[in-house]
Order: sequence, then structure tokens, then C-alpha cells
Amino acid sequence: MTKALHELGWQSFPHDPELARWVDGALPHALAAVADPDNARWLRCDGTWFAGVNALPNAADGSIGASGPLRGIAVDAARDLIGQDRRWDKAQVSAIYPGYPRQENENDTAFGYRLRRDAAHVDGLARAGPENRRFIREPHGFVLGIPLTNTTIEASPLVVWEGSHRIMRAAFLAALAGQEPENWTRVDVTDAYVAARRHCFETCRRVAVHARPGEAYLIHRLALHGVIPWGPNAKAAPAGRVIAYFRPLLESVDDWLAD
Repeated sequence: MTKALHELGWQSFPHDPELARWVDGALPHALAAVADPDNARWLRCDGTWFAGVNALPNAADGSIGASGPLRGIAVDAARDLIGQDRRWDKAQVSAIYPGYPRQENENDTAFGYRLRRDAAHVDGLARAGPENRRFIREPHGFVLGIPLTNTTIEASPLVVWEGSHRIMRAAFLAALAGQEPENWTRVDVTDAYVAARRHCFETCRRVAVHARPGEAYLIHRLALHGVIPWGPNAKAAPAGRVIAYFRPLLESVDDWLAD
């Protein structure tokens, strides 16, 4: 793990010709995934956000169409975290458009949190039960963000709370203390998570992460992150703010909580 990822919980990578070639090949397929009627279920916030989980039909080596395998400095750094021989998951295609977010199918509390706190969250937690309690069900190895379109920083960039991964790890370990690892996916971590999240808001620096096609960024799997509302002067071309996110799963929650 790099020093930046270990200490801050995220790292950016400069323009990489290999990654830029992949972006050129992947963009048409990402836009096709957004336009596919079969993916309409991923539209959120009154059409201003396409969540697109696993919507990019890439192969196990990351290739799609004529893109070639997923390669580059950022890709190598990500693979070092989980093993160079691991296969890639199908990427999330996250597309955001002017006006994000608009309220739709969210109560005022949830929508207010999206506006004020960028819908900040830690990946890997799933809601379950009648009270929507949170459980660790999807232990991702990392979040690798690869921008596919050119944008200004006001076009709903990802935002991360630096150092939040350490606070979150401590909170989850405390919540799971005394439980056998094989039962960890069944432990309700809601209260610990909400309290840790509040602590992150109070003590961690909030940073907007902006990158252009050919650049990339890597987010620690336990880092608190979200998306900023679309700014009044934001620009994006050719079609909204589109980012491919790779989030391969780890074997266990134990791996997810490892330092």
C-alpha cells in the first residue's frame, strides 16, 4: 500500500498513455450502457444520476471492445492491494448530469443528507430488515476511479474525508469484537457506523477529487466518500460526468478490515 493511501485514504495518479487508450475504447460502451433501456433501473435522483453498478460489460482482464486489457500505473497500484492475478469485476458506470441531485423517492432526511453531506458512505455496507439496518456484506478491495469524460471540478466530483479509513476500521472492529469471524456479516454495525461517520465529519478534512481522462484515483476501501452536487458553472463533455469504478470483492470481511 502506498504512503498516501495508507495515511490519507486516497491517491491520485497523473495522465497515463496506457490508461488513456483504455478510456478511448471503453467510453462508447459506457455511454451505450447508460442508454440501454435494460439499465433504466439504475437511474436515480429524477434522471440526474445513473448509478450503473456492474453496468460496463468488460472482460476479466478489463478489456471491452477494442480497449485492450486494463493497464497503467494506477491499475498496478490497485492490483498490488489484492494480488496481480485477480480478475476484474464488471465496472460501475457512474454518470451524473446538470441538476444533480433532484429529489425522487427519497424522504426529506435522506435528500437533505445527500445535499449537505454529499451522500457520504463507506462501500461494502448493505441495508437489510424492516428498519434498514447496516451489515458488512460486500467487502470491496478498493475503489479505482477512471474518468471517461472531460469535466471541470464543479461537475459533481467524488469527495473523500482524509483519514476516515482509520476511524472506520476502529469502529467496525469494536462493533465486531467478541463475535466469530464467520458471523461478521450478520452483525448489525449501524450504530457504530453512524457514530464513526459523524466523527469523520467533525475531524477529517473533506477533499474533492478531480481527474481527467487518462488520469485516475484510488480510494481506500474503508474511506468515507461521496459525491458533490452539480455546481452552477460546471461543464462536462461529451455526455455528463461519466466515471468507471472498479470495486473487486475480497474473500472475507477479515481481509476488508486488514490494515
